[in-house]
Amino acid sequence: MRRAETRWSAAWRWVGQEWAEVRRAVRSACEEAGPERDTLVQSLKAAAAAILAWALTGWWFQAPMALLAPWTAIAMVGSTVYQSLRTGAQQFAIIALGTLWASAAMALTRDQTMAAMLLTLPFMMLLGNYRRFGSQGIYGATTALFVITAGVSSASTVGHRLLETLIGAVIGLLVNALVLPPVHLRSVRDRLSRLTQETGELLDAMADGLREENGLGEAEGWHLRATRLTVSLQNVSDARRWAMEGSRWNPGGRLRRSGPKPPPFAEDMRWGRVCTRVLAVTRTLSGIREDPELSQPSPDFFRRLSEVLGRSARICARETELLTSAAPDAPRDDRDAVAGEARAGLDSLTEIFRRQEGTAAAVGGELLLEARQLVNELDFN
Repeated sequence: MRRAETRWSAAWRWVGQEWAEVRRAVRSACEEAGPERDTLVQSLKAAAAAILAWALTGWWFQAPMALLAPWTAIAMVGSTVYQSLRTGAQQFAIIALGTLWASAAMALTRDQTMAAMLLTLPFMMLLGNYRRFGSQGIYGATTALFVITAGVSSASTVGHRLLETLIGAVIGLLVNALVLPPVHLRSVRDRLSRLTQETGELLDAMADGLREENGLGEAEGWHLRATRLTVSLQNVSDARRWAMEGSRWNPGGRLRRSGPKPPPFAEDMRWGRVCTRVLAVTRTLSGIREDPELSQPSPDFFRRLSEVLGRSARICARETELLTSAAPDAPRDDRDAVAGEARAGLDSLTEIFRRQEGTAAAVGGELLLEARQLVNELDFN
């Protein structure tokens, strides 16, 4: 019974965190330029491209397979103009192959749907996994399904399908390239600052929790939040790739303001190590709470650890301010001063650790080691 209650509690906590993330994303998209607003713009552009493609092929031309045009247009509005061109070529090739193969199968089987699927889907699924088609390979099989279920295999309908696919691809590419073309130089800094902010907020929550009498009550939630930092870290990596692609064949590169240059790649690696240390600390704290056979370190140890984590959170907050500052070369004196306080806190934590015994010493040693590594990474210059 208790285990079921724990699962329900964890599920409700997860729902609450997801809802908080959604509200934060909506608020950010409305209030400031950043990844959320970029996502909003790209989503609306994809919808507009699909509507335009349908208006041209379905409403104006009355094409028999007009669905292919908006479907292709949506997929063409990629994160960068270069990506749209590359994926567009891949997608048109695999869709054309799917259309031709399915039409030939329908003609060979005299429009027998089941027989045509048996001849088409195994081959198209295998072909879709060919690395040259990238993530677009699945469109070959799905296009073949559209063609087969339509039930017509004449030469004119095959030509219509290819033409509608081409119209959708052209419309999607033009919309992405000419309507607020995405320039992602700012995105790296935005997403990295988001990562530093989330890391600081988690460390601050851990510091507050460890000051309380039942300090490990939220340890499982901290660990869940720490695992989510890997998603933010992946977003930084994606933004770095988009920044490299964003200026290639992009007519908006000189028209839209791109902001300051992204931070160096070494910062991505450093914050990846920071996230690893935070995850290790939360995993250890969660393990202490779940294993009754482990002796907990003394309350003084947890209080000193909370001070170290709190000062580490202040370093993260200062890093966030530096990343979001209009002057990237702003003075770092405040940050260095807080880092010095965190190192002093580590010395105090080490003194208390020496008084721990048994399994409490083993657990405390692991927490001390990870906290020291965390401060070292945060104080890296």
